Amino acid sequence: MPVHLMRAHGRMRDMESNDALVGRWRSLLTCYNTIACDLDRALQDAHGLTMSEFETLDRLVEADCEQRRMQEIAANMYLSQSALSRTVARLEKHGLVQRGLCESDRRGVFVAVTEDGRRRHAAASKTHLRILAEHLPVPQPVS
Repeated sequence: MPVHLMRAHGRMRDMESNDALVGRWRSLLTCYNTIACDLDRALQDAHGLTMSEFETLDRLVEADCEQRRMQEIAANMYLSQSALSRTVARLEKHGLVQRGLCESDRRGVFVAVTEDGRRRHAAASKTHLRILAEHLPVPQPVS
């Protein structure tokens, strides 16, 4: 095969593999957006929580400690520091978390889940798991 045809064939193969890669990415985004929208709607309707508010509560409860620094929560979430701060402010307004300053580092802010926050999280967890199970079935083993 002439060199110019080999190069053209190689570029076409690259374009096809790039198209497949972009296609997989778009498929992943579609899947994520579908689940996120269903989660947001179900959590809001049943528990008055956005998905971000639930995820924030979930990270706090999952940590199983009295309080966590905002920076630690932000490092493990998809929210920016400012978006997390707004989310925590909404949760605090509804009595689900409490914020406090770090005594050793006045710039640090701690967040703690209240008893109301734990109750709301426990109820919302059932909804969260139900939606995830609907969209993310257990893979069947290949025989």
